[in-house]
Order: sequence, then structure tokens, then C-alpha cells
Amino acid sequence: MLIITGTIAYDYIMDFPGAFADHILPEQLHKINLSFIVSKFDKRRGGTAGNLSYSLGLLKTPHKLFSYAGKDFGEYKKTFDKLKIDTSAVKIDKENFSSTGFAMADKTHNQIWGYFFGASEKIPTLKLSNITKKDDLVFIGPSGAAGSMSFVDQCVTQKLSYFFDPAFILTQVTKPQLKKGLTHASFIAGNDYEIKLMESMVDDWTENNKNQVVIKTLGDKGAVIFDHGTEIKIKPCKAKKVVDPTGAGDAWRAGFLTGLENGFDLKISGQMGAVAGAFAVESYGGQEHFYTKDEFKKRYLKTYGHLINL
Repeated sequence: MLIITGTIAYDYIMDFPGAFADHILPEQLHKINLSFIVSKFDKRRGGTAGNLSYSLGLLKTPHKLFSYAGKDFGEYKKTFDKLKIDTSAVKIDKENFSSTGFAMADKTHNQIWGYFFGASEKIPTLKLSNITKKDDLVFIGPSGAAGSMSFVDQCVTQKLSYFFDPAFILTQVTKPQLKKGLTHASFIAGNDYEIKLMESMVDDWTENNKNQVVIKTLGDKGAVIFDHGTEIKIKPCKAKKVVDPTGAGDAWRAGFLTGLENGFDLKISGQMGAVAGAFAVESYGGQEHFYTKDEFKKRYLKTYGHLINL
């Protein structure tokens, strides 16, 4: 069984039709006081665990979502219930709101974000021993440094296999913490920038990770999977139209994990990740895309020339 950790969040997205730069006076940066009238507003479900779990739900891949949400989780849960996603292990902070991101983007694609961690602050208190079995694979998504490293420590102690995806916590963890997370992982993932940053933080990167599967995603250029030193190139799956890359990495991981759970090899699993990621970028937000398993298989066939049995 897959155990999916990370954050559950809501994102509030606003579009400003002008350019921030036109309204910022460099000589007055010490006392900014600005307001912008936005032309578009949207509220979306998000969070790394939530996004990944959503795509696993589309693919009908059994898993448990294991995280903390706030007193506003009800709306989120309704959608996940429809997809038959197991949220029974999600803990609710009845005094707090779920993690919430507030983003404003201008016409030149500059963004200003504010982020409230909310209920996710309690993620470090979660105990894997309450829900895991020895053959489970734990996905450790970014949950703040304390949350992610708590899961690493628990997996090491309990001898559980885990997939380590540090991403946003790379600027928070110490070098020894990162090395521990990498050393004991079965799978390591990051985009090309994140992998480069990990390499800079671990002195003996190649030697340290020679016994792991390391996944480097490259956006529209595909991905590379290093299987104990052997390089596997993953051809990209072309999106019909690139609307928004938000959550594409989470969707990629969901496709990859679905492949593993179905007993496919790393190349097929990586190609499934590419297909899932392509669907995700065709809609705004990390959970606005939708497809059936048949639609997924048809796009896989069109891209890679062979059928998969899902």
C-alpha cells in the first residue's frame, strides 16, 4: 500500500492585469503600501500530498492519504470521496484552518505569495506506526523540514521503504538531515534544479546514492531515471496545450507510483508519470484536470506505441 504524506492546502489565486513593476518605486522600498484590483480570482485545492493523491485517485490506485488538515477540510473531502480516495488517516485540527496559499500574478508572470502553514504545523506529530505495514511504501513529500524529517526518522527506525521528495524543504534542512533522508531512501526525486541543489549539499552525491533510484524531471524535456547507476531516459508526453505547470510534478509522481504498484518496470512507470504530468498542465491548478483510465491508456499508447494493462 502507498502511504502519501505532505501538505493538504487551499490556494487562492488572483490575476493582476498590469505589471507590479509599474507601481513599485525603488526609492520607496522601505515603506511599500500597495493594493491591486485583480481581474481574476479562483480558489483551488492544493498541497503536495493532496495533488498527488488526487491524480492517484484518477488512476484508481489504492493508497492512504496521511496528513493534517484544518476545520475547513469538508469541502476537500467531498471531492476525494467521489474519487474513492481513502482519507480515513487524515487528522483534523478543529481549531485551525488548513494550509492556505495566497498568490497574485501580474501580466509578466511575476508572482507574490503569502503562505499560512496552519494545520500542517501538526504534521510532525503524526505516527506512521499507527497505519503502516512492513511492505508499505511511504511517499515523503515536503511537509516543512520538521514534518518531512520526522517521517524519515520513523521510516528508518521502522525499516520502511520510502520515496524521498524534499523539494520545498531544501532551503530548510541541514546538510546532515538531507544526507540521512537520501541515504536511506529507496527512491529520490526532484526537478533538475532541485537535484542540482541536492548535489551541492551532499559531498559524495554519486557514491551516496548509488544504491537508490534517482528521478530527475526535466519539464517538457521528459525525465531521467538513474537506476543504481544505470541511466533511463524518459521521452516527454506532449500536452495538448500548456495552461499551467502547477502540480505537474505531483501528477508525474502519481503516474510513476501507479506504474510501480502495477508491477511495471522503471521505464514504463516513468512514461506513465510523463502522461499524468501532461494531463495536469492542461488545466489551471494542481487538481483541475480530469481523465478516465481509458483516456490515460489511449494517450500512453499514442505517445509510446504500446498498450499498458491498467
